[in-house]
Amino acid sequence: MARTLLADAAYDSNAFRTFLEIRETTPVIEQNPTRKSLHPFDEQAYKGRNIIERAFSRLKDWRRVATRYDKLARNFTATVILAVLTIWWT
Repeated sequence: MARTLLADAAYDSNAFRTFLEIRETTPVIEQNPTRKSLHPFDEQAYKGRNIIERAFSRLKDWRRVATRYDKLARNFTATVILAVLTIWWT
C-alpha cells in the first residue's frame, strides 16, 4: 500500500483526503485556490511529482507505449522496459 500520494489541486477534496487517511496514506496535494481551510502541505515532497510527470511524458513519446498496442501484460511490461533502457542509454 502506498504511504504517500502526490497529486495536483484537482484531487483536493475533503472526501478524497478522508479516504486516503483511512488507508493510512499521507496526501501531498496542492491546495485548491478556492479552499477556505488549508491543510498541511509538504512542498519538498510535491517537487517529486514533477519528476514522475516528466518520466511518463518521455515514455509517451513511444507510440507503442502510449497507445498500449500490446494487450498482454508481460508484452507491455517488456515494451516499457525496452523504452526505459533506450531512454536511459541516450
